[in-house]
Amino acid sequence: SNRVLLLAALAQGTTAVHDLLDSDDTPVMLAALARLGCGVEQSAGVTRITGLGGQLKEDARQAELFLGNAGTAMRPLTAALSLLGGEFKLSGVPRMHERPIGDLVDALVGLGCEIDYLGNPGYPPLQIHPVALDALRLSAPIRVRGDVSSQFLTALLLALPLASARQDIAIEVVGELISKPYIEITLNLLARFGIQVRREAWSRFIIPAGSRYRSPGSIHIESDASSASYFIALGAIATPTPGQAGIRIEGVGADSIQGDIRFVEAARAMGAQVDSGPNWLQISRGSWPLR
Repeated sequence: SNRVLLLAALAQGTTAVHDLLDSDDTPVMLAALARLGCGVEQSAGVTRITGLGGQLKEDARQAELFLGNAGTAMRPLTAALSLLGGEFKLSGVPRMHERPIGDLVDALVGLGCEIDYLGNPGYPPLQIHPVALDALRLSAPIRVRGDVSSQFLTALLLALPLASARQDIAIEVVGELISKPYIEITLNLLARFGIQVRREAWSRFIIPAGSRYRSPGSIHIESDASSASYFIALGAIATPTPGQAGIRIEGVGADSIQGDIRFVEAARAMGAQVDSGPNWLQISRGSWPLR
């Protein structure tokens, strides 16, 4: 949800976001985007985000943003705001100030961004200072560790198209990249917003010159495949009754971009009957007992 909200905010035009997650992370992101000048309108299960077109308005170039304990807001916004050219303070709850962000800040400072720690080095809160995009050092690959959090790489992938007007931008992952399925989600959503990142194995990512965020107009947020796995298992073991076709799960299908959807393959291999459509799953007991 927060990936989509940030991409919609950076894009030109209005994006209708359907089925947005209702959790602590999304309201703080929405509040931050509104403070940055995005249009935010919520009604009847649809959130409409009017984006910035990659450029802040003059009256939004200075702000203090409180991001609670939302790492999915703190990390991507740190990268995006470092490139948008403004003066920003980013803070959160005490627990957020214990969550590391140093590897992302190191990568951003390495390409010329100006970021200060306001507390312990390597952790929020942060003060971000304005820089000119043409002053950034983008000719050499931007290096970021991949073995601490996939959110650091996601943050760079979401933000760096802002600086790609004149040249390709390369990101190199140092060490083993953890949580590869979450990077797949990021790449899939970037493509939905017009950014076609080239991936070389899992160690190098290239954002093409001239990349621009383009709103898809409307986008549905998938339900959580990790949570769905419990109900997939329940459908596989539930005793069938006449006229009852198992358990139907709405909001996520077998073609989901989330890695955990592969639990469907495990359920089928064990004997469950699983049918699927664009945004639903139907699970019932197949062969019994399960293998």
